[in-house]
Amino acid sequence: MERLIKWFEGKNGVLVAFSGGVDSTLVTYAAHKALGDRVLAVTADSISLPPGELEEATRLARLIGVRHRVVKVDELADPRFVENPPDRCYYCKRMLLSVLKGIASEEGLEVIVDGSNADDYRDFRPGLRALKEFDVRSPLAELGFTKKDVREVSRLLGLPTADKPSMACLASRLPYGTAITYERLRRVSEAESFIRRLTGVKQLRVRDHGSIARIEVGRDERHLLFDEKVLDTIWSKLRSLGYTYVTLDLYGYRSGSLNELLSTRDDTI
Repeated sequence: MERLIKWFEGKNGVLVAFSGGVDSTLVTYAAHKALGDRVLAVTADSISLPPGELEEATRLARLIGVRHRVVKVDELADPRFVENPPDRCYYCKRMLLSVLKGIASEEGLEVIVDGSNADDYRDFRPGLRALKEFDVRSPLAELGFTKKDVREVSRLLGLPTADKPSMACLASRLPYGTAITYERLRRVSEAESFIRRLTGVKQLRVRDHGSIARIEVGRDERHLLFDEKVLDTIWSKLRSLGYTYVTLDLYGYRSGSLNELLSTRDDTI
């Protein structure tokens, strides 16, 4: 943690791309410790944001004591994002970072940082390309912090995000090549909100395969759905949202499961 705080020392103001997840929360906490009011945390409010995450980010910013700003971003205004190619995240990041760059300039903030950690650079993350193009720094990755490190440090600091499940934008619920629409994102959002309220699961994805909803929950949480009444209730609700078939992925949640559909991988994307 001392190394992370020192990373920020001497910087002439920092803008943090703040989602309220475990990584960006630790980065924001450290930046604020080092620079105080010379830090601005910015959260994007968009249709692809998982339900409840904007409110959670606002609560966390208040808890940390950092200046916080929410900006509206409409990824669906970019037809390349809507087409949902494998590098969809690149176009999303470019749109967000262009907004953040403008804010940083207005506020006179020297550096834009995000919460990417060392593990992210070992995975398929097209958005990392956009970070390079906009000169965004990733202090966690630069210092070698893995996700496990981030959680351990957060736990020692008493941050409420220490055990928070990984989140991803709702567009990640649609297979590549499937057009992203407001309607599909809204029904995924409503489906996930309903299942969380009903079962109490923390790690959840409702993958939208057109007429099929494929539900993934944490492997240690699958038992929470093993009840006939619960299964019937979920089936009924998701049918009302427009799904013809409602399925449970027996293996459970795994990050980037839709990447399994890619026959080849291009690390330059």
